[in-house]
Amino acid sequence: MRILLLCSSFNGLTQRSWLELRRAGHDVSVELAVSEEAMVEAAELAKPDLIICPFLKERVPDALWRTHRTVIVHPGPPGDRGPSSLDWAIVDGEPEWGVTALQAVEEMDAGPIWGYRLFPMPAEPPRKSSLYNGPVADAAVELVAEVAAKAGDASFVPVPLDYRSPEVRGRLRRAMRHADREFSWAEPSEQILRRVRAADGSPGGRTVLGELPVRVFDVYRGPDLPGTPGAVAARREGAVLVHTGDGTVWVGHLRVEREGAVKLPAAMALGELVAGLPERPGYSEITYDRSVGVGVVSFDFYNGAMSSEQCRRLASALRYAAAQDTRVLVVRGGETFSNGIHLNVIEASPQPELEAWMNINAINAVCREILDCTGQLVVTSMAGNAGAGGVMMGLGADRVIVRESVVLNPHYRTMGLFGSEYWTYVLPRRVGAERAWRLTQEALPIGAAEAVELGLADKAVAGSRMEFERRVLEYAERLAADPGYDRLLAARRQGREADERRKPLDAYRAEELAEMSRDMFDDRNGFRQARQAFVYKAPAQATPEHLARHREWSGASAPSIASTSHM
Repeated sequence: MRILLLCSSFNGLTQRSWLELRRAGHDVSVELAVSEEAMVEAAELAKPDLIICPFLKERVPDALWRTHRTVIVHPGPPGDRGPSSLDWAIVDGEPEWGVTALQAVEEMDAGPIWGYRLFPMPAEPPRKSSLYNGPVADAAVELVAEVAAKAGDASFVPVPLDYRSPEVRGRLRRAMRHADREFSWAEPSEQILRRVRAADGSPGGRTVLGELPVRVFDVYRGPDLPGTPGAVAARREGAVLVHTGDGTVWVGHLRVEREGAVKLPAAMALGELVAGLPERPGYSEITYDRSVGVGVVSFDFYNGAMSSEQCRRLASALRYAAAQDTRVLVVRGGETFSNGIHLNVIEASPQPELEAWMNINAINAVCREILDCTGQLVVTSMAGNAGAGGVMMGLGADRVIVRESVVLNPHYRTMGLFGSEYWTYVLPRRVGAERAWRLTQEALPIGAAEAVELGLADKAVAGSRMEFERRVLEYAERLAADPGYDRLLAARRQGREADERRKPLDAYRAEELAEMSRDMFDDRNGFRQARQAFVYKAPAQATPEHLARHREWSGASAPSIASTSHM
């Protein structure tokens, strides 16, 4: 079928839906909901058999749902309605939640039901972003495939919403207000965790810290220490430890409530207010563990962004791991594997261009540690999505293993950058020069199955993040005990030596950085504007041409990607 995806942004869930539908053989186009006129025009051009809205904050125009089958994916169980569904589910401690596919009608979220999925909520209050990108997205992608299949069945009729039905357990919930997101440090840690995580990553929990009005994100339980609620007790790796009514919480990120302020690591946001505080163990973005013959460097950076300082710490951890007497090194990412350089920290710097330059050099050092590790076999464990330099960082390993739900965006073009992280070496080495060029130019997402088919990854593994990490570790242990281990390690060394003789890594780095200097300092391709639009969440003005297939369907073709490329 011809399917039009209407969305507020081409986010992770929309990308997964796009990938799933295309893999099923459908012709899929995307339109961002920048205006009612744009949505209606897109449908007129596309003449779709079906419109699906996997992530849509705006109301579907009457002219669309009255003339086209339009299905909304709502992040709540049948009967749930309102724009703050996940927020309330976390705050209220719902034991079970779900996702519903329903037909668009005049009243929002009140249309007949095409299908739904239910899932148990974690006992520990989840971050809204984790819930959305995890079980919600998994359920939503299943539903999108189910909706497409049902749309092809002429006998299918969606079920009217009926609150008398035992399956309909949701209700209309009002939008969360600013007051609903406010909290006091005198409250118990559990309540603070729930309130903040219900607003993570947007708009954050509202409170005052150090006499500054702030938005709070990225909180974790701290030790049970006595102290004045709201007093900052310590700092660690960019986070600060704050006393609550019955203990402490670690706060990873803050945004001070003032014009132009951006979300930053908490210690950086508070600046001089916490500069003299002691460092205290108990919070760490990077850990090292050992099992039988295997060393595991785990890192979990908020939203996958890696600042210069975080990169330096990760490079140091990898250097330490490479020096240990293990046979396999696993490089394990977190909820998001990595999205490359830290655009918020760059934007907040007094000299953003210089900070960007330092950041790209620091992440290059991380990549170099992986590439230069020839005393052990290296396995990359990608349980979460990756983009730009984060993808390239993982490709330096011998084996790249991805979770089946992972989406990779192996390109830099949409940010106005040529890219570095040795991508001109690691990407062609895996997929060939022609395909590497296409991946970076088309700037389209790649699903796990396609990544394996292309050679970008070696294996896709199903299961939860915990199950995935267990299976990757078991694989690494088998690799360490493999009778052919010495041969595999010798092949890694010999391959690296041969590649180095052909063209040194320093040459790749120098060529990439020459291009990046023009992007960062001369701003030849709009990096400054793209960065600021990302950091300040500027609404899109139009749908990117490479996503809008309906313009091709109608004959209103856009310029080719090659003709608009900066590379």
